[in-house]
Amino acid sequence: MSDRGASNHSGVTDFILVGFRVGPELHLLLFLLFLLVYAMILLGNVGMMTIILTDPRLNTPMYFFLGNLSFIDLFYSSVIAPKAMSNFWTESKSISFAGCVSQFFLFSLFIVAEGFLLAAMAYDRFIAICNPLLYSVHMSTRLCAQLVAGSYFCGCISSVLQTSMTFTLSFCASRAVDHFYCDIRPFHRLSCSDLFFHKIVSFSFSCIIILPTVIVIVVSYMYIVSTVLKIRSTEGRMKAFSTCSSHLGVVSVLYGAVFFMYLTPDRFPELSKLASLCYSLVTPMLNPLIYSLRNKDVKDALSKLLDKKKSIL
Repeated sequence: MSDRGASNHSGVTDFILVGFRVGPELHLLLFLLFLLVYAMILLGNVGMMTIILTDPRLNTPMYFFLGNLSFIDLFYSSVIAPKAMSNFWTESKSISFAGCVSQFFLFSLFIVAEGFLLAAMAYDRFIAICNPLLYSVHMSTRLCAQLVAGSYFCGCISSVLQTSMTFTLSFCASRAVDHFYCDIRPFHRLSCSDLFFHKIVSFSFSCIIILPTVIVIVVSYMYIVSTVLKIRSTEGRMKAFSTCSSHLGVVSVLYGAVFFMYLTPDRFPELSKLASLCYSLVTPMLNPLIYSLRNKDVKDALSKLLDKKKSIL
């Protein structure tokens, strides 16, 4: 019993991030791939925030939410990518206990905040399409600020609970985390604690987080589709759908990857890593592209910004 206690979480000073189980000859290729994706994340999300902040025409609730979405994508990918890239060049691949807790906490905070923010964006599109005459009344500056603040608050509460529950487990088997960042499922595999209660609480908490956001998104789009189908002109329908198609694309990519990861059995950890890669790095890379390629206002603002820079040069 004393040996077991000596090897639990209180004696752990660091963890080993195993990462992807590939040969050393592929490390350079993976490093370059991660570097390319992260560079696109930085360029796309910083660019999106710059466009929204500098163009007065984008001073609307939709772009206020979009700016916060870019901030969240930039932040949580930056929690993951630099450490993952550095591990391709180090033998130890270690991360300190405090570093792992910080990474887990910040990633959990921002990924949950993104889910709630996407629900707020769905509500915004619902009001814009179903009640356009009352849009400015319903989507006031105060309400938008409250929805964004609420998203971060829910993410923070969720992260505090998930982090405290995870890092009070006993880790007796190994320090090797079979992932490229500190995530909850690999820690379950490391733990020698009784996980029944922990898994029940985690599952219940996930349902409390995911179900309300999914319900808001689904119900909002049911009303949106119903309203759009009542529009007689094809041009009117296309214009209405174009205002929410970008958001629907972002939602599909994020939730598709999350559901795939959590539905993947534990005996296939490599598939789980691929799904995690999709929502931790690929989704933040795609979001600015989806909004810029399918949004006329963003494309016009980008052209205006580039023309201004050319005139200065």
